[in-house]
Amino acid sequence: MKSFVDITTVFTTDADRTVDQLEQLYCEHQYLIESIGELIDRRFSRETLAGKRILLKPNWVRHSIKEKDKICLRTHDSFLLAALEVILRKRPAHVAIGDAPIQGANWSDIAHEKLVTGVEEMSRKFNIPVRIKDFRRTIFNPATNRPLSNRNSLDNYLIFDLGKDSFLEPVTPFSKNPFRVTCYNPDRLAETHGPGMHKYCITKELFESDVVISLPKIKTHQKTGVTGAIKNLVGLNGDKDYLPHHRIGGIGMGGDCYPGGSLLRYWSELAMDQANRKQGKAIYKFWQKMASLLWRLSFPKNVHQMAAGWYGNDTTWRMVLDLNKIATYGNSEGKICSSPQRVVYSLCDGIVGGQGNGPLSPEPLPLGIISFSNHSYMTDICMAELMGVDIQKIPLLSAAQEASKNQEISISMDNKPVSRNQLRNFSIKASPPSGWVGYLDAS
Repeated sequence: MKSFVDITTVFTTDADRTVDQLEQLYCEHQYLIESIGELIDRRFSRETLAGKRILLKPNWVRHSIKEKDKICLRTHDSFLLAALEVILRKRPAHVAIGDAPIQGANWSDIAHEKLVTGVEEMSRKFNIPVRIKDFRRTIFNPATNRPLSNRNSLDNYLIFDLGKDSFLEPVTPFSKNPFRVTCYNPDRLAETHGPGMHKYCITKELFESDVVISLPKIKTHQKTGVTGAIKNLVGLNGDKDYLPHHRIGGIGMGGDCYPGGSLLRYWSELAMDQANRKQGKAIYKFWQKMASLLWRLSFPKNVHQMAAGWYGNDTTWRMVLDLNKIATYGNSEGKICSSPQRVVYSLCDGIVGGQGNGPLSPEPLPLGIISFSNHSYMTDICMAELMGVDIQKIPLLSAAQEASKNQEISISMDNKPVSRNQLRNFSIKASPPSGWVGYLDAS
């Protein structure tokens, strides 16, 4: 099968392209089935999926905090259920649905009773096993200070070490452990990433499936600019102690957490390191408050964020591309092969996307599209065109573009061939994350 990105618009006129109008489509189950089914049927025959083991990987990054989160934060429940029904009609052997949300996410509010009931009813209707799985090994809510580790045995995962072939290797110094993940012990991260060593903890569900279909929610992202098909594969990693998100210190100190080299901000980071080392103990709260105080005393601006949510983050996108390499080239023995081991398909929920401070606190974006593709890199490039952002200003996408430049990839919209330039005629300007304001604008 050749590489493709098939896009369907779910609005007729600009007057229909509003959050209120598009939100209603999530209530129209049959419409979703027909729209998703048309995209999938174009590329999958019934025989393609019959008897196969299917993995559906939604974007379940966190439970809802505010009312609008249900339409712009995660892959919408209705979108997932419609996709599941389309897949079950093709008679697979069984379906697994899973993700690894942030450690503070409340799983019961993501895989809530109504959604689980809907999945179970569909499983019975088609007489095909469907199970839902939380891939996380660790849960920790800073408010309660009660970490729960080793929820799932390491036997459920494969450890991949990309070594010097990691995208992180060029920014890995010999002198210290620079890598950090917000709310995680930096000493654990030092055990998984260092010069010539870059390990990831990947759920075996990936390797036990015949067909992998990712279901991203299209959003802006504080650390990578945008999140879609490429970034959604991060949830295949079950232990965030294996996921570098930034490097400690400002740009002036050799890090990438923020611009400049403020000592107050650096001391704040060191205090947060201490807090993360003491999770579950009473002194955790002291170090957490100390970190917050020092950060506030530095008078931070939008680009100054302890979690490195700004355009200068030069770490997260590298980690994301590492995971995409594993998803495509990794085998069931934990090795990277020279040829692709599987195709990862992406069925994108862009009916209502997310803008602003995604991925955790987005505002609704009336994007009005659904897409299906076997090429994650070009999918996100197309989504960025539709969101009106400059691809060259996003390292994740500029690297994806470079990797795709000699490949033949067909792009269609509403079943008609289109170019990337033509996609821009349908773009709707997305508000950037706060750390990207004034930078992410299309030139």
